[in-house]
Amino acid sequence: MSNRVALVTGGAQGIGRGIVTTMGAAGFRVAIADLNLEAAEKTAQEIKNNGGEAMAVRIDVTDTAAVAAAVAEVEAHFGPIEVVVNNAGWDDFMPFVDTTEDFWEKILDLNFKGALRVIQAVVPGMIERGNGRIVNIGSDAGRVGSSLEAVYSGAKGGIIAFSKTLAREVATKGVTVNVVCPGPTDTPALRKFADGAGDNADKVISGMTRAVPMKRLGTPEDIGPAVAFFASDAAGFITGQTLSVSGGLTMA
Repeated sequence: MSNRVALVTGGAQGIGRGIVTTMGAAGFRVAIADLNLEAAEKTAQEIKNNGGEAMAVRIDVTDTAAVAAAVAEVEAHFGPIEVVVNNAGWDDFMPFVDTTEDFWEKILDLNFKGALRVIQAVVPGMIERGNGRIVNIGSDAGRVGSSLEAVYSGAKGGIIAFSKTLAREVATKGVTVNVVCPGPTDTPALRKFADGAGDNADKVISGMTRAVPMKRLGTPEDIGPAVAFFASDAAGFITGQTLSVSGGLTMA
């Protein structure tokens, strides 16, 4: 059990919701930071209904001032942020040759620079206090590549490399930095992608499922325990590591 204050970006829905519900059940005081404040409030209420401590806060990770305001709001309510989970992100599926520079900017701003903004706002306090946990949500797309996700794969590969370097820089300060990489996970975003295939939607999902050795897609609840472990006291001597949660789809 832990009563650490944990800020989780993109925590209202999908994988983020799986993370915050797991952490809430484990005793973390969870700040659900999301662009969709209404959804964040609903998820926070569910955690509180189950005996946990949670709050909702609106955040736009593409806006440095908005990130600072969200951090200040959480710390005024719960106290210093001791755990950060950078989960907020977005993607669209298309061949790289069909992408535009505006698309590149959006992907990088949300999936890479967004995490940098949050970390820069919180890590100095962690260093000053001599304790902290950073868990960045990567993707197996960033480890092994993924067709139709070239720019997203690059952003997530950047998160992995950045996390290793930051882990080295803060290793003597009591702060750990690790990455959790989900594989194909059954979320509203994935279903939206499948629905874009029209009559082939079921075939898309079936094809993804067959590729996983465990013969099922991941769920948001599969991702939460990996994050909670890296945020726990038990992981105090683990830093700079990348853990795939993919049902065996990737093993290297």
